[in-house]
Amino acid sequence: MAASLTPRDIGLGVGVALVWGMGVVFAKAAIETFPPILLMCFRFALTAALLVWFVPVPRGHLARLFWIAVVSAAIQYSLVFTGLKSIDASVAVLVIQLEVPFLTLIGALFLGERTSLRKWTGIAIAFGGVALIAGVPEVAAAWGAVLMVISGAIAWAFGQAMVRLLHGLNGLTTTAWVAVMATPQLLIMSLIFENGQVEAIRNANAMVWATVLYLGVGMTALGYGMWYSLVRRNPVSHVAPFLLLLPVFGVLGGYLFLGERLAGLALIGGGIVIAGVGFILTDKPVDSATV
Repeated sequence: MAASLTPRDIGLGVGVALVWGMGVVFAKAAIETFPPILLMCFRFALTAALLVWFVPVPRGHLARLFWIAVVSAAIQYSLVFTGLKSIDASVAVLVIQLEVPFLTLIGALFLGERTSLRKWTGIAIAFGGVALIAGVPEVAAAWGAVLMVISGAIAWAFGQAMVRLLHGLNGLTTTAWVAVMATPQLLIMSLIFENGQVEAIRNANAMVWATVLYLGVGMTALGYGMWYSLVRRNPVSHVAPFLLLLPVFGVLGGYLFLGERLAGLALIGGGIVIAGVGFILTDKPVDSATV
């Protein structure tokens, strides 16, 4: 992989994984005192405010973008970050890696994409790793939160499948307008499922607003900007393995900044999950488009 990538591209790939992995850590710290869905609302509001001025209005695509935002942003982030409130960031960042196996499954079942034996093997390995993580007593005790994170991974995968069917829009335009659509959607979700929003905003500390800034500018605008820059210049098969560093940085961040300690079984399970996702991400693309 590295032989075909410039040092700049390698730096960007590692940077993307670092920025995205640490986002879960900082969000975990913020939602200890702030409603998680409302936090995501502010995140997307900031992203929209930053990006929407630099992209055209995607006329003819607004209805599809609305539903993509519902699935991949409003539902996904509500589930993942509400679940994150009750489990360690280290556990969440490992479980959320099921996004890749779920996307592969959805591509095979609904988009007619051919899936190799290597990918099926990777899917089985990843699910086995999550099963081990779920067997850790403190994780098993928060099974509802783990299920929410897994459900969020499924929502993300469906959202990405919807994006694959969206033609004629570049990544920046899609990111900007999904953020525009997601902001009011997440506000409605917060008003339905959370309470005390006004008091939370009044009492929000510097950590909350720094997290909003990090998630809106660093994780979304900068992170996706770096990612799209990489994908435009290199084959996806060359840059996708950098995503395997995301849970590594997330676990390290949880250890360094939140004082989290993963149980031995969870570490083993996390390693198995990463290995399974690696099987999928490093598989060579298949030419045929039918199962």
